[in-house]
Amino acid sequence: MSNKKILITNDDGIHSEGIAALEAAMREIGEVYVVAPESEMSGASHSLTLARPLRIRQIDERHWTIDGTPTDCVTLALNQILAPDIRPDICVSGINHGANMGDDATYSGTVAGAMEATILGVPGLAFSLVAYRSHDFTESARIAREVTSKALAEGIPPGTLLNVNVPKGVPKGIRVTKQGFKSARPVISEHIDPRGKLYYWIGEERNGFLAEGGTDFEAVEEGYVSVTPMRTDLTNYLVLEDLKTWED
Repeated sequence: MSNKKILITNDDGIHSEGIAALEAAMREIGEVYVVAPESEMSGASHSLTLARPLRIRQIDERHWTIDGTPTDCVTLALNQILAPDIRPDICVSGINHGANMGDDATYSGTVAGAMEATILGVPGLAFSLVAYRSHDFTESARIAREVTSKALAEGIPPGTLLNVNVPKGVPKGIRVTKQGFKSARPVISEHIDPRGKLYYWIGEERNGFLAEGGTDFEAVEEGYVSVTPMRTDLTNYLVLEDLKTWED
């Protein structure tokens, strides 16, 4: 498997500890190419920069930074930086410092990087460490190596990405899960800058999650790695037929 080509991106930026741990793990599997944002892009979701030009900075023959989002990074990596000579076999995004479960996956730049790769025909994996104070990526890097190796060996269905969340400490195992729903409300903090103008911070107050069985939240809370298959199709098939009564 040493000849496999692996593209790495993230949303915490090229200098984050998580991407360094991920790169080290991926080098045990194949040839690694890193294209990541030059600064933190957490919460960028699946945004593509269209209103300004993007600049690529090459660090060495395997590392590039872009002053844009994770989606920009993957798009430019596959269509400009590596093309046409190098076509990655897989794209891994992370390791994010913090969870990307449930509704939060829709905000996640980490998930978006893997999603963009999937859209462009390259299997995508997103890895996150569900810990906010701990910076020990040892176990999450090991899980990333194992899951990536399995994905390369067995394949992933077309149009599917895997969103992987690793609990802190040593996981009990791996569970394949569905996306859960958090219980939370926005918290807006208002302040005044030195010039007397108002500014705001958007935060969140969480009250747990909806326990419905088999979700990413429940797996991680019980000490397991959560592996959630996702796709870009946002259709709610449960109500599709009901809404057909609206048709003329």
